[in-house]
Amino acid sequence: MKYLLIIQMNPATWESLSEEERTAIAEGQSGFMDTITATGELVGTHALADPSQSAVVQGRPGAFTVTDGPFAEAKEYMGGFYVVDCENVERAHELAAMIPGTDRLPIEVRPVIFTAGYGLEEQAGG
Repeated sequence: MKYLLIIQMNPATWESLSEEERTAIAEGQSGFMDTITATGELVGTHALADPSQSAVVQGRPGAFTVTDGPFAEAKEYMGGFYVVDCENVERAHELAAMIPGTDRLPIEVRPVIFTAGYGLEEQAGG
């Protein structure tokens, strides 16, 4: 079963960390990726830019508007995510707890109910 491990970023929390703590969290991601790659559980991961760099598009082709900024104002935002494939939700929780920084930045664990594209389609019979 695939799960999305969503890293919830809170700018106030991030800024309250020392430079050493922020570096340890950022650099620790590589070790986490190595670990779950070795177990075969990593499907993919992406880090996302700050919401101030986003745009919101509404409408339809030929008749849409684009506005600056995030869809909604919030204290926290999705800073990045891992897609993992593991045997059950308990294992997904264990993996989420292994992500560096979870003592300060919460991780949302959400089941993936549909996958397509990027060669990630479910294989027949599994």
